[in-house]
Amino acid sequence: MVEEILIGDVILTRKSHPCGGSEWTVIRTGADIKIRCNTCGRLVMMDRETFLKRRKSVLSRPQPPAETPE
Repeated sequence: MVEEILIGDVILTRKSHPCGGSEWTVIRTGADIKIRCNTCGRLVMMDRETFLKRRKSVLSRPQPPAETPE
C-alpha cells in the first residue's frame, strides 16, 4: 500500500526535534521528502522510506482548490 504524501501536509514525528517541536510541514515530495520544522524553520530532507518510518500521524491536509464556475 502506497501512502499518499501531499505538499502542505502537517505531520507529527515520533521523536521531537532538538528545538522541542514535533510538527513538520511537507514542502517537497518525490523519491525524497523535504520537511520544515514548524517551531524553528529548519529544513530536513530524507528518503521516502525513512520519512514513513519517522512519521507518526498526519495532523492536517491542505484544502483542495475550490472550483470556480465559468
